[in-house]
Amino acid sequence: MTKFKFTKRDFDVFKIDGLENRMEELIEVTRPKLENLGKELAPYLSELTGEEHFVHVAKHARRTVHPPDDTWVAFSTNKRGYKMLPNFQIGLFKDHAFVQYGIIYEAPGKKDASKVWKKQVNDIEALGKDYFITLDHMKPDKMMIDEISNTEINKGLDRLANVKKGEFLIGKVYYPGSEALLTDMNFLEDIKDTFKTLSKFYINE
Repeated sequence: MTKFKFTKRDFDVFKIDGLENRMEELIEVTRPKLENLGKELAPYLSELTGEEHFVHVAKHARRTVHPPDDTWVAFSTNKRGYKMLPNFQIGLFKDHAFVQYGIIYEAPGKKDASKVWKKQVNDIEALGKDYFITLDHMKPDKMMIDEISNTEINKGLDRLANVKKGEFLIGKVYYPGSEALLTDMNFLEDIKDTFKTLSKFYINE
């Protein structure tokens, strides 16, 4: 059994109908990997950023009818939660996995984050292949960086600052069967490389 990498069975979790059935498979198959990734990578992130990072595995506890379309493990500097701060995430939808860093709509520091990242638009543009931005962490849609313009990145950052539901996350996408998902070690090393790349956008809280 694999300890870290996502397999076809993990992606297929999100094709199972019904909340109870999907959650049962998610808890059995995918959540242990998210917990393992958290334990393995929190110390790495703490060293990389110079701030202690804590692990938050999605529980989907508030769901009573609709099954989750994705799941994740998040890392933040707050032991009690991650949504109010910029955070790192590793997760997956039914057709891709992601490693990302950014800020979601519940965080109070969105305007400040927008100002910081506006100065780094050229660095965001330079990320290239397999890297994306997303303006809604709950949707699978990604704006691939090699397919968008400087203007579109700036528009996303304006939205982060000025729209109540505004979000901005930068990350890397992994498709089923990709080289990074062939072995546990491949995946771990690729995540570390991606975290290192994303750390240039890190905001100290």
